[in-house]
Amino acid sequence: MDVRLVQLLGSFIRARGDYALARLECAIVDDATAPPPIIDRLADASELTLRVQWPLVERQLDEAIQYGKSLSRAKNLKYQREPGYRALERSLRELDQYARAIRWVLTVTESEDPT
Repeated sequence: MDVRLVQLLGSFIRARGDYALARLECAIVDDATAPPPIIDRLADASELTLRVQWPLVERQLDEAIQYGKSLSRAKNLKYQREPGYRALERSLRELDQYARAIRWVLTVTESEDPT
């Protein structure tokens, strides 16, 4: 497995932990709003994880990003002042960057593979 993918998956796993904590903070602060979507934990930084778990995690990340966008469009500015929501936005940006990088490396390595 490509070393870049292992490093990116490790970084994604760490950032997903940050997202999980921010998600809990948001749920505690505002129980009237639907909590941010769950993003499943990746088991490890392996090729099997990429083949089996990654497609579902990518879809979950897309849902979480849409949730974050809906919060930022909300007319209530409370979300912009709340540390939990700022942490949520920060972790979503980081997860999105890692996911895009993983997708890019996957695309490049697939196109380089002669089989």
